[in-house]
Amino acid sequence: MSGAETELPLLEGVCTVLRIPLQAWITQSTVPVCPPTATAILEAVARGEENAEDFRDRGLPLPGQLPRNYICSMQKRRGRTSRIRRRKLIRGSESRGANESHKPEFIELKKWLKDRNFEDTNLTPAQFPGTGRGLMTKKSLQEGQMIISLPESCLLTTDTVIRSSLGVYIAKWKPPPSPLLALCTFLVSEKHAGARSVWKPYLDILPKSYTCPVYLEPEVVNLLPEPLKAKAREQRASVQEFFASSRDFFSSLHPLFEEAIDRVFSYSALLWAWCTVNTRAVYLRTRRRDCLSPEPDTCALAPYLDLLNHSPHVQVKAAFNEETGCYEIRTASSCRKHEEVFICYGPHDNHRLLLEYGFVSLRNPHACVYVSREILVRYLPSTDKQMNRKIAILKDHGFMENLTFGWDGPSWRLLTALKLLCLEAEKFTCWTKVLLGEVISDTNEKTSLNIARKMCYYLIEETTAVLQKVSHMKDEKVSLINQLTLVETLRMEELKILKASAETLSSLQTTLT
Repeated sequence: MSGAETELPLLEGVCTVLRIPLQAWITQSTVPVCPPTATAILEAVARGEENAEDFRDRGLPLPGQLPRNYICSMQKRRGRTSRIRRRKLIRGSESRGANESHKPEFIELKKWLKDRNFEDTNLTPAQFPGTGRGLMTKKSLQEGQMIISLPESCLLTTDTVIRSSLGVYIAKWKPPPSPLLALCTFLVSEKHAGARSVWKPYLDILPKSYTCPVYLEPEVVNLLPEPLKAKAREQRASVQEFFASSRDFFSSLHPLFEEAIDRVFSYSALLWAWCTVNTRAVYLRTRRRDCLSPEPDTCALAPYLDLLNHSPHVQVKAAFNEETGCYEIRTASSCRKHEEVFICYGPHDNHRLLLEYGFVSLRNPHACVYVSREILVRYLPSTDKQMNRKIAILKDHGFMENLTFGWDGPSWRLLTALKLLCLEAEKFTCWTKVLLGEVISDTNEKTSLNIARKMCYYLIEETTAVLQKVSHMKDEKVSLINQLTLVETLRMEELKILKASAETLSSLQTTLT
């Protein structure tokens, strides 16, 4: 390629190269530019500044204003440097989001935050493939660098609630309401206030609904794995009880509202507030207040900061800094410009993430498939007279919970439980050695692995059947497609885990033969 031409890969076309003679650009472009500016445009595209505002900020023409007579061709032979550059650009484009800072709700939020002494120079709101709305870097971040430092004036805590018009009513209510009830009541009240609420810019960017199991339709909950299904039903019952036990307190607030109190504090309104706190709050311990119940007061809502999404593959340091009076997050790893910035909510498996936050993490190293008691004993001999005693021993020693298949095979707890359950009658007295991890006999090892393999294949068949059912329901019940897609994602991840476990078990069995 001559020095009078510039080559760059197009972000949208994997196999296309844009070759533009600079002279042709200068002479035929409808936008008068000088050669350095034309080069800057090409460099800007290569850097991934494909958003319109990136070009405007630099005073450059938009990509759509490129001259019509450019030559698009695929070079069959390209140097090694060019191929490496191209791969980097393709990888970068996959993780790059669409800038949303121009949207009215984010413009208002930025103004609101600025009034509270917060301005962010590192991050900008964006929409990302796979994770949805999040925060994108404006510049590269290095290990240990501050991601965000949010002043206390921006945080929504129980102190915020006590200082509001609700404070008087909370102070005189007996028994004292919980910190969670105080936060939920404030959210419902402020949302009802609409344009009159000081917190409107923050409320406007909060989700209108959530995807925690408590929000899912019962027919969708029925598609969840049994252990998660049981927890989902417990969650729903807990929120319903929370609402029922709070209605008298809500009634005491009627002087604050013109509308009927039951319409303001409906179940759906409280459910939304409960999910908002449960899915978005950061940990912040506040001083004990006599007007609130003695339950731990550790939740704070952090506007803008709560746009950061979770990844199990990153590490951050997050805490409230008493010296600066800010909630601060520092990254423990580097992040390239225009990539999504992640934080880690903790080493949670996908059941915990779905239950508490309403999403599933792909390729989650902590993900696993839980084994219920029914499946645990499914392939054990019904003639074993010591079975009830064995199960009782497992219960007493905490071996009936958290039995799982993982990416690297069955967990140690699951294999240990199976080894005890598979003990021959004459070896039953050795059960303490089993729980300590000792090998009792080759027969016991082989039998337990064989049952584990049967359980794994049963779960593969069950998961495959549920996935087929979900696929049919997505065609028939379009209104539930988002909820069904969530279940589908969870089940597909579990199917991958089970297949990986099956391979591991086959290898273990081969080793023993």
